[in-house]
Amino acid sequence: MEWNLQRVKMGILRTLLGLTPLVLMLGLTLATYWLVEKNSPATLPASAPARLHVPDYTITNGALSTLNELGETKNRVIGKQLIHYEDDATIDITAPRMRSFQPPKVPVTVQANVGHLDGDISILDLSGNAEIFRPAQPALETQKAASQMIALSNYFQVLINEDLINTRYPLTLEQGLSILTSNEGGSFNNVTQTMTLFGKVQGRIEREQQGQR
Repeated sequence: MEWNLQRVKMGILRTLLGLTPLVLMLGLTLATYWLVEKNSPATLPASAPARLHVPDYTITNGALSTLNELGETKNRVIGKQLIHYEDDATIDITAPRMRSFQPPKVPVTVQANVGHLDGDISILDLSGNAEIFRPAQPALETQKAASQMIALSNYFQVLINEDLINTRYPLTLEQGLSILTSNEGGSFNNVTQTMTLFGKVQGRIEREQQGQR
């Protein structure tokens, strides 16, 4: 009986010894998992979904205005339809027309078939039958009288904050009886109300008769 008990004890001991490597491996695995979890960075929250370039509202016969330091209207942009996009705050405009005010000088108007206004309301791109129109300017204390001026091109870019209207597309300039064309466009300064032409310029310059506007 004692011999059988001894055999049972020996069997249990052999079994425990056989399980020792498995127990050690399980303990090592658990310890490794704990260390990895402890040193892993916290799970980042899911990023917000990207906003799509889709309209969030549309205005029919709308207008946007910018003011000068005195709170007076400096520029006004109007259009048959203004489509605002939520992702970058840009605006597409159908039949855009922008009028710039520089008292006591006459207002200048620039228009086209379609327009695109950036999200900062600082750059207005005008495409298709683009035109700058300045009516005849009466004489001022600091400036002689000037005839009506029209500049035509397929594209103008209005730098609203800089009071400049630029194009690198072919341009036709009409003022009084004078007419000039430029193959590389030009730049209109709304403060001085003067046009500079680029590239090859040709046409005719007619001197105005006394008293003619």
